[in-house]
Amino acid sequence: MLARVPKFFRSFYFFTLLGFLVWMLFFDSNDFITQFQTSQKLAQLEEERDYYLEKIAEVEKDRKELMSNPELLEKFAREKYLMKKPTEDLYIIVEKEEEELQEQQQQ
Repeated sequence: MLARVPKFFRSFYFFTLLGFLVWMLFFDSNDFITQFQTSQKLAQLEEERDYYLEKIAEVEKDRKELMSNPELLEKFAREKYLMKKPTEDLYIIVEKEEEELQEQQQQ
């Protein structure tokens, strides 16, 4: 039966090469599975980086627009931070549904 196997497949070099390939594909710290997972993680991180770069550009554009227009800055401060002029009174109207949701979230 051993005579049927070609001489090349019975050689020391073939077994050494086969062992080396098995080791590199499955057991080494840089094996095929680890390389695949690393490339997937890299692709995911690059997508996140692109998303955040777009958001940064958007925020910088909004900031530049706010700083160049005093009326828009005042509107933003009044709506977002509930700021008011010293002579004004501020009334906040809360919808009933929003109030119920806030109570449920606090519980």
